[in-house]
Amino acid sequence: MSLQLYAHPFSSYSQKVLIALDESETPYQLRLLSSENPQTGAEFAALWPLKRFPVLVDGAETIVESSIIIEHLELHHPGARALLSQDPKQALQVRLMDRFFDNYVMTPMMRIVFDRIRAEGERDPVGVAEARALLDAAYQWLDGKLAGRQWACGGEFSMADCAAAPSLFYADWVHEIDAAYPDTRAYRARLLARPSVARAVEAARPYRHLFPLGAPDRD
Repeated sequence: MSLQLYAHPFSSYSQKVLIALDESETPYQLRLLSSENPQTGAEFAALWPLKRFPVLVDGAETIVESSIIIEHLELHHPGARALLSQDPKQALQVRLMDRFFDNYVMTPMMRIVFDRIRAEGERDPVGVAEARALLDAAYQWLDGKLAGRQWACGGEFSMADCAAAPSLFYADWVHEIDAAYPDTRAYRARLLARPSVARAVEAARPYRHLFPLGAPDRD
């Protein structure tokens, strides 16, 4: 049975896995989650009642959480490019940077986005200010980490870069990376020029009108 990925192209965590699948040239079937596909949505909810995507179905196995999905693919469907080093110390660094992008870039970015979706009287300006401050701190830390590096963990594109691409892509829309962090800005540009990332961005382009804060006229 072919791999089936329940996902949406505009979803940041879906993009993370889609980039990994593209990099490894692993064949799969996209099960598009949208209001036009209620049956697919029902299948997805039955597979994972928490209803957070993406979800990968590999035969009898259901795999959730984007990082775990990528590691599952590395173990069971190794492709054209390895995204996690076989060296345990190097692999630990990749996992660290992967968690950094998910927890300290993606999470505060989404906090700001979700706040905009709330009714005006239910919004949390203190929480939004905290999220913006965390993004600034993350950009600053990342700028120092990237000095002399092409990719998140050095010279090889890895799972950490799969996480970085959508997180920095959307975070810069929500809270622009300051010019004081040139290495972070340059890294984001390199990511967007990567063919696998560029394809993910293009696949999501028709859905930009859905972005709650309004998509900027760039990228």
